[in-house]
Amino acid sequence: MSRNTPEVPESESQLDQLKWEVAEELNLDDDIEEKGFANMTTREVGQIGGNMVKKMITFAEKEMAEQGADVID
Repeated sequence: MSRNTPEVPESESQLDQLKWEVAEELNLDDDIEEKGFANMTTREVGQIGGNMVKKMITFAEKEMAEQGADVID
């Protein structure tokens, strides 16, 4: 069980989906299916996490641009 829990528990399935999407983009999905996340290298897991963060930041920036000042209030 992961020590990291989402701030919004309802987002867990979407985050898992994003993790697999990023793994596919990095061509790591076959390795994960074969070895499991627990047996991936730190570098591989870091690549997935780093790319997830980039995608989440892009998503948040787009949402902020669409919402304008209402996001902060």
